[in-house]
Amino acid sequence: MNRPVLTIATANVNGIRAAFRRGMGEWLTARRPDVLLLQEVRAPDEMLGEFLPVGEWDLAHHECMTKGRAGVAIASRLPMRAVRIGLDHDVVTNSGRWVEADLELPGGGELTVVSTYIHSGTVGTPSMDEKYAFLDLVTARLAELRADGRLAVVAGDVNIAHRNVDLKNWKGNLKAAGFLPEERAYLDRWFEAGWVDLGRRLGGDGPGPYTWWSWRGKSFDNDAGWRIDYQIATEALAERAVKAEVDRAPSYDTRWSDHAPLVVDYELPGA
Repeated sequence: MNRPVLTIATANVNGIRAAFRRGMGEWLTARRPDVLLLQEVRAPDEMLGEFLPVGEWDLAHHECMTKGRAGVAIASRLPMRAVRIGLDHDVVTNSGRWVEADLELPGGGELTVVSTYIHSGTVGTPSMDEKYAFLDLVTARLAELRADGRLAVVAGDVNIAHRNVDLKNWKGNLKAAGFLPEERAYLDRWFEAGWVDLGRRLGGDGPGPYTWWSWRGKSFDNDAGWRIDYQIATEALAERAVKAEVDRAPSYDTRWSDHAPLVVDYELPGA
């Protein structure tokens, strides 16, 4: 018996207005994900609906307190039962970085989805302390999400490459933010606790597939990228994941962000 497939896409859009101007709308029409998890939206609440119309999508958005920065959103073709905003703890730099929604599955039951945008950080500056503090909050929330055995996926721009195979120039970045041992240890803890990295499980042993390339130089043309965008799932949901793909643009001039979407198909129980 063929079971229904749920398609979830995550993408750092690097500004939703710029992304749609560059062609994101055409990608969205062709791909038609059921759930779209966005990072770096960089727009007010009222503008999100201009690009993702209410009626076609149920929307949840965590706007950053600093105008023009960060911002995360969930757009779902499935009904949202509940929305939870933020892991701020009254820290401005944590705003616009975490949003959760409980979605009603077509065959019954519930799926929790999270869109997150973790700080990039710069070595030797307070931004690294902010990143580690937020990673602590994320780690605690992941433990809570797993505790009741729910189907859940946490996705987004984590700004950490986990292993050498997750970035092209790993030798040159051993002391760079995004590949520090202290950062990578957080991913170790999450995966050891039972969360599953679907991009790696379904994407092969690597190197790559990468999800981010600098706008500068020949990084994209040479595929000198980083795998820093993830969908990580609880074991119960990971068992249903059947395919993961990175929608890398065919050429530099057809990119609509410096990130590429990570798209995962999940096979759901029959209705």
